[in-house]
Amino acid sequence: MFHVKLPGQDAIARQAGENLVTRRVKLPRRVVDRPLRQVGKRLLMALGVLVLTTFIVWIDRSGYHDNADGGVELLDAAYYATVTLSTTGYGDIVPYSDSARLTNILLVTPLRVLFLIILVGTTLEVLTERTREEWRLNRWKANLRDHTVVVGFGTKGRSAIQTLCATGLKKEQVVVVDPSAKVVETANAEGFVGVIGDATRSDVLLRAEVQKARQVVIATQRDDTAVLVTLTARQLNRGAKIVAAVREEENAPLLRQSGADAVITSASAAGRLLGLSVLSPSAGTVMEDLIQQGSGLDLVERPVKKSEVGRGVRETEDLTVSVLRGHRLLAYDDAQASPLQLTDRLITIVRAGGAASEGAAE
Repeated sequence: MFHVKLPGQDAIARQAGENLVTRRVKLPRRVVDRPLRQVGKRLLMALGVLVLTTFIVWIDRSGYHDNADGGVELLDAAYYATVTLSTTGYGDIVPYSDSARLTNILLVTPLRVLFLIILVGTTLEVLTERTREEWRLNRWKANLRDHTVVVGFGTKGRSAIQTLCATGLKKEQVVVVDPSAKVVETANAEGFVGVIGDATRSDVLLRAEVQKARQVVIATQRDDTAVLVTLTARQLNRGAKIVAAVREEENAPLLRQSGADAVITSASAAGRLLGLSVLSPSAGTVMEDLIQQGSGLDLVERPVKKSEVGRGVRETEDLTVSVLRGHRLLAYDDAQASPLQLTDRLITIVRAGGAASEGAAE
């Protein structure tokens, strides 16, 4: 029976007092003006319409009659423009000449309509935005297939996404799940769909459409959380490839027992790379280059080409380090690895930007 070893308090990467919002899907937003700037623009437009109407009335002031004193001054013109544009219309100042009435028909009435549009524009925009967001969300759900769900958008999650995108995965095929609204907003700003919520809950993962996902990357800050997320994800999707990261190596067997196809021990992996770099800085540099996808040398998995069937491992076009045959991983010097079969997959080292993209696409 396995027990999860919990990390220290410093591993809980959530700031105190941060508000957590659950079970929300946030699509990447288009670049728009800030709310205060939008409100400022609307106020300036409304003020401009008011000033223009006041000027029109004041120019033709001789055609208006004020029940109070008979004449129309600049203040009276501004007052008439205000009550007219707001459709209040007290009737104490009225146009009585033909020119004033014609001006009201041709100019003041259209300005009144424009003024009202500006005033109700915010409400209309909110309703339109909600409708648009709902439509985008429904279309996104309908078109989403074989995507990648990344649980946790910290350092590990970001690095995993960068590696996947470097091999040709589109940003539209990545869904980030994180309990922090701020983190999901950051993911949205980088072009990724985000789901706010606790990934240990099945309803949160269902909002990320995990049941239709091809692969799930679990990069949480706590090992116990990673175990629960793995169990939930495997229950919802039996065929997805699940890769999880843990901090403590002794928790890796529990992750595999929970349904993870591959488990990466982040602390141990970093320690081994440090030790290798101490023994041989050049070897450490090569290993770091292989891990960093898209630059220098890349470690990729690709199918065997028809021209390579029947040949030995050393006769392949790329530098082959392992052969994946069924569920067995054979080293390049294993006698059973050669000759190559059509159903085999090769783990090769290639130049970045060359066969790496081809292998990832296949």
